[in-house]
Amino acid sequence: QVQLVESGGGLVQAGGSLRLSCVASGISRGIFSITTMAWHRQAPGKSRDLVAYIGGIGGVNYSDSAKGRFTISRDNARNTVYLQMNSLQPEDTAVYYCQGGSAYWGQGTQVTVSS
Repeated sequence: QVQLVESGGGLVQAGGSLRLSCVASGISRGIFSITTMAWHRQAPGKSRDLVAYIGGIGGVNYSDSAKGRFTISRDNARNTVYLQMNSLQPEDTAVYYCQGGSAYWGQGTQVTVSS
C-alpha cells in the first residue's frame, strides 16, 4: 500500500524559509522515479490548489504564487520529494499536501507564516 508522509511544516516569520519533505513508501524506487509528484496547499475556507509538480524526468511547473520563491525537487534514491519555500508570506499559510500520481495523497503538514 502506497503511503505518503509529509514533514517539515511549522511556524515561521514572514520572509523566512521552510523545506517540506514527502517520503513515499510501499512503492519501488523504479516506479517512484517515473511518477509525477506534486505539492498542493489548502488555506482555511479555500480550495486545495496546486503549488508545484515535478515529473519523472524532472520537468517542473509552478503556480504563479510559487514562481521565484519555491523550488520542488526529488531524490529518487530516497523516494522523497521536497519543497523548498523561501520568502514566505502570511498568505502562504495553509496545510501543504503531497500528491503522488493521481491517486495518492499525504495527510498534510501545516505551514503558518506570521507577519
